[in-house]
Amino acid sequence: MKHKPRRSAGKPPAKSGSMGHSDTPDALCAAALRLLRAGQLAQAEDACRRALTLDAASLDALRAMGQVCLALKRADDAIEWFARAVRQDMSAAESFVGLAQALRLAGRTDEAIKAYDRALQLQPDAIESWDALGELLQLRQRHAEAALACDRLLQLAPDRAATWFRLGEVLEAQGRRDEAALAFDQVAQLRPDHLEAANKAGALHFDAGHYEQAITRFGQSLGLMPDQAGVLYLTGIALRRLRRYQEAETFGRRAQALAPDDPDVANGYGCILQNLGRHDDAVAMFDKAIALRPQTADFHNHRGTSLAELHRFAEAFDSFDRAVALKPDLADAHWNAALFRLLTGDFARGWAAREWGRKCRAVGFVERSFEAPLWLADAPLAGKTILLHSDEGLGDTIQFSRYATLVAAQGARVVLEVDAPLQPLLSGLDGVAQCLARGIDALPSIDYHCPLSSLPLAFATRLDTIPAAPCYLPRPPEARRAIWEQRLGPHDRLRVGLVWSGNPAHLNDHNRSIPLLALAPLLKIGARFVSLQKEPRPSDKAALAARDDILDLTADIRDFVDTAALIDSLDLVLTVDTSVAHLAGALGKPTWIMLPFTPDYRWLLGRDDSPWYPSVRLFRQDARRDYADVVVRVRDALAQQVAAFSATSAT
Repeated sequence: MKHKPRRSAGKPPAKSGSMGHSDTPDALCAAALRLLRAGQLAQAEDACRRALTLDAASLDALRAMGQVCLALKRADDAIEWFARAVRQDMSAAESFVGLAQALRLAGRTDEAIKAYDRALQLQPDAIESWDALGELLQLRQRHAEAALACDRLLQLAPDRAATWFRLGEVLEAQGRRDEAALAFDQVAQLRPDHLEAANKAGALHFDAGHYEQAITRFGQSLGLMPDQAGVLYLTGIALRRLRRYQEAETFGRRAQALAPDDPDVANGYGCILQNLGRHDDAVAMFDKAIALRPQTADFHNHRGTSLAELHRFAEAFDSFDRAVALKPDLADAHWNAALFRLLTGDFARGWAAREWGRKCRAVGFVERSFEAPLWLADAPLAGKTILLHSDEGLGDTIQFSRYATLVAAQGARVVLEVDAPLQPLLSGLDGVAQCLARGIDALPSIDYHCPLSSLPLAFATRLDTIPAAPCYLPRPPEARRAIWEQRLGPHDRLRVGLVWSGNPAHLNDHNRSIPLLALAPLLKIGARFVSLQKEPRPSDKAALAARDDILDLTADIRDFVDTAALIDSLDLVLTVDTSVAHLAGALGKPTWIMLPFTPDYRWLLGRDDSPWYPSVRLFRQDARRDYADVVVRVRDALAQQVAAFSATSAT
């Protein structure tokens, strides 16, 4: 042997015959491994040396000596012994595995990876080698290669939870978060007691907006360790985003009790309370969050929203201003301030600030890009073609389509583009040269464009300049109206159309919509009630089917023109704040709207009429935020209408 490995200092040579009568290389190697497992490292090393004295080329002895040196943390010696074994036989995978382990111990990680690669070429199904290789690749942040190693290992051992966990980590490091979540889910299924996997899966599902899955994983984690403030907090926020506010409150309250000095937890709980309409309590939570971390703009923004809901508007605007001062590009703060400024009649500042809503993810503007420039009354339109395009909901489109007439009056050729359901209704709008269905009809060449909801800003609309024609939508075709007259039967009672709920996806739907049964006190009045409610919720559908005092013809409504024709045949429309309220108001039909205490900005405050729709009458909640009182007032007013109709019919 040319380069003999050094003997440990102070170790005396083994005495002849100390291993008994089985002093063969194989017996000595076996004894060395038994001693190694027993932790008798000095004796194990001695046995290896005796074996090598008898047979210097013994692969088993070379590898056994390498293993002993690994156990003694003598990395360089271990490398030398395993290297000798490799040179002795290049086809033995076990030697490369030992060399890889020794190189790793020496901190020579890249060389260790190469040794494992060679070992796996020789023994492709070696589970432990794939595991060790994946771990080293992860340590070196070679995440794509680590993921491949994990995939190969999972083909061999699909139920190996530790490998699924590593795969989740390396996928997450690559930004492949959806795949990482699935990997952690697999760990959580294989090992229901794996707290970290449940939390990681929950957090990834949460970040992806998969809130049901997040809640499931967080629930698994909390079952293992109930008092995790962070997990409780995220569970509460996930429930809040699913609008399961009562459930969210329980988790938010527990998180806040466990982490009273965490400003994010206080803020999150405040947001849940806000959604529950507990605005006084919400303000207290936001105040606490601000006291803990005063420079966070979102806290001031949330506080402003609850203050505005309490109609403490001066304080609310101070909070919004503070949020913007801390973070000038905080679109949500600009947007919220804009809505409440418009609500309180400050149109001058409200319309301009409302444009910030285009940068708010939760608002839902339909953003478009065109080669033609945006027009905001900053260029003459005579002889030009301008595209006015819908960018919000159906009700907003109906409300702001009135401006098409004003744009046309400036000499423009007006092309109106709206959601397909509204295209037949708005095609005959005064001043509109062409009405297109968005996403269906091709756009012509245009010189300018303007979103419909930006037109009040373009025209610098103030309360006294709102273009409020008594009826600005074209009357439905006579043939359609005749069909609905026939379906309604004799006009011997006051005909009242009913809408009690809006789109459940609307962020404020829990405040504006009511169950059908809440209208029961009205139904005893001698009117003919006609449902205008499309797609009632399951409970309302059952209640409607059980009643014989509401005529439901909605199955025959094909489009908004049909709805308009049906409304045209009614005497009055009673509705919550939905697109039907705008449709009826734009048709000039007497329309009563039931509003929450803090309504949408367009209905303003402290008045029972609407400057947008002359035929509208508003019935508002008071500070008790109870629709029962609203229904009582509507019932009394409706009784007068029924009496007046009866008196007129009798003459």
